[in-house]
Amino acid sequence: MKKVLAAFMIVFLIGSTALFAAGAAESPSVVKLGFIGPMTGDYANYGKLISRGAALAIAEKNATGGIGGKVKIELVIEDSEGDQQKGIAAIEKLAGSDKIVGLVGPVFTGVSFVVGERVQNEGITMVTPSGTHKDITAIGNYVFRTVASDGLQGEVAGAYFYEVLGVRNLAMLYVKNDYSQGLAEGVKASFEKLGGKVTIMETAQSGDKDFKTQLTKIRAANPDAIYIPNYVAEMAQILEQASQLGIKAKFLSGDGFSNPEILELAGAFTEGIVFTGPAKSAESDATKNFIANYTKANGFAPDSFATNAYDGAALLILAMEKVYKETGKLDRAAIRDAFAATKDYVGASGTINFAPNGDLVAAQGVYRVENKAFKYIGTYVISNGKLAEVK
Repeated sequence: MKKVLAAFMIVFLIGSTALFAAGAAESPSVVKLGFIGPMTGDYANYGKLISRGAALAIAEKNATGGIGGKVKIELVIEDSEGDQQKGIAAIEKLAGSDKIVGLVGPVFTGVSFVVGERVQNEGITMVTPSGTHKDITAIGNYVFRTVASDGLQGEVAGAYFYEVLGVRNLAMLYVKNDYSQGLAEGVKASFEKLGGKVTIMETAQSGDKDFKTQLTKIRAANPDAIYIPNYVAEMAQILEQASQLGIKAKFLSGDGFSNPEILELAGAFTEGIVFTGPAKSAESDATKNFIANYTKANGFAPDSFATNAYDGAALLILAMEKVYKETGKLDRAAIRDAFAATKDYVGASGTINFAPNGDLVAAQGVYRVENKAFKYIGTYVISNGKLAEVK
């Protein structure tokens, strides 16, 4: 990982940490952005894919001379392993020792909650590319995201399962973490509001490897479909064990399924699975250039969260550029204000605007696995309380 990221960035010695205080140096030689995500452990694939999106945005800016053509940007990556306590340690280092002016991440919802509290207190702009729980941005005005919230995803997913797929009896198997539980609760509310019935809800703990007890209970309930809004490591095992138990019901999932590693780990067990994820827009030049540059640098294409991280980093850089141009400094509060003022930014993921609470103004995408590849089905929103496809 270090070798790959070394191709993206030039590391400079940091100057005076008085940059953020009154009377800060007018022309610092380097400024730091942080990244927090799982770089090791069961969920490392998420962190590695996503961090490279942020690193690419920084490398591209540094190639032009950096902020104002003078100030280089260093990306400081901290490994959370998807653990809240390690996330706290990461932000304490980034905020205190590294003096970052902005943060891309964290990757996971649970870590985003605890890190969000710290960045709000420190006055550091945070933009998560993948933290989806609806309450993350309620932490405060320094917390943003470039991914749709679970509030939207749950509404669209529940309606799509009921109205388009014709599911009437739905089972759920989710891991007890903020992300999975938040999505399960959102889908349940949306699905049952339309007249569907969640016949059984089974849970598991993070790190569990055996799901046969829960799956056996679900098999006995005979649902039309089974919703598994989890991370790749758990979903791959659930799908394999369900096949071993002879379960024939269709499986459905959320945006955690968009990580292409699931296709390698679960193989043929993924065929036909429908899941919600970030909406796709018409490919702009920004999208095409990002995909080409990311693929050239890494040898594989980016996933949706890596795309979100690229846009998040690019928007932080634009905010920094604006503040530096106007003041000759890189004040954290001014960067936050410039970031929040984003309007109709055409990024790799599409046109970006933020709601007043820091949420991405977004639609929701629906995908299906066909021949070990993700096929895009369509873009959906909830309009006047009803599911509507965006053409």
